[in-house]
Amino acid sequence: MLSEASVERVYLACGSTDLRKSIDGLAVLVKEEFELDPFSPCLFVFCNRKRDKLKILGNTTVSGSITAG
Repeated sequence: MLSEASVERVYLACGSTDLRKSIDGLAVLVKEEFELDPFSPCLFVFCNRKRDKLKILGNTTVSGSITAG
């Protein structure tokens, strides 16, 4: 559950992403491939090929917890 998150938008990357990429690598992907600012108050969600893992890149203040079921 997220409460009082200062998130303007959530972007979901279509397809799979190599989750071995570091946060810097994902930021480059956001900037060059999506032509968006990785430092904006948005969340960028990436998943692996099997779609059982996520990486979330965000420059926000979030209070609360995120749980996977």
